[in-house]
Amino acid sequence: QVQLVESGGGLVQAGGSLRLSCTASGSAFSRYFMSWYRQAPGKQRELVASIDSGGNTNYADSVKGRFTISRDNVKNTVNLQMNSLKPEDTAVYYCNALYTTGRYWGQGTQVTVSS
Repeated sequence: QVQLVESGGGLVQAGGSLRLSCTASGSAFSRYFMSWYRQAPGKQRELVASIDSGGNTNYADSVKGRFTISRDNVKNTVNLQMNSLKPEDTAVYYCNALYTTGRYWGQGTQVTVSS
């Protein structure tokens, strides 16, 4: 069982920045495939960014050039640096871990971008 705890959400004005962090349990963190998803009210959950065990990253087109995902395998954390935020980035952001034992979700953290 992998436990994920997110932090760093909040309220920010358009054009501002936020940094989300997710801390994972388990000694195999370096082998987890880590992702950030988000879900806005009335919409389906969507993939924002992902990073594999080798540090290769992937981004949704809507966030390319603005968001950066990174991981620290010593601290068992994955971060999402969000710059140039837009009102349409408002959502609950979820950390996700994929490993041989299954897929795991954090509790989510709210990000609200005011115009």
